[in-house]
Amino acid sequence: MFYAILAYHVEGVIQAMTPQEDAALMADLLRINTRLHEEGTLGPSARLGATADACTLRGPGDGTIIDGPFAETKEQLLGLYVVDCAKRDEAIAIARDLRRVNPTAVYEIRPIVLFKPGVPLAGK
Repeated sequence: MFYAILAYHVEGVIQAMTPQEDAALMADLLRINTRLHEEGTLGPSARLGATADACTLRGPGDGTIIDGPFAETKEQLLGLYVVDCAKRDEAIAIARDLRRVNPTAVYEIRPIVLFKPGVPLAGK
């Protein structure tokens, strides 16, 4: 089963890091990524760009583009991991590993149901 591990953080905290602090954090996270890749567990992962560069599409018809994320939150979605785990507890363990190196982040673990046109949904 695939799980998304969504990484939330107060964006200002990340932006306030020195280049050295940011590089050290990313090196720690990369060690986890490398281990998960070697185990065959890691799917796509990404560090998202700044929310100031984001936009949201909402509304009927063609919709309206709104600058930035729409949600009013203190924490922003700053990255994500896709992991392939047999059980939810395995995905939670991975999120705990990520949190050990980035303790001020919040990680949401959510099952993913893959959608491919013409292919039945997994688990259905």
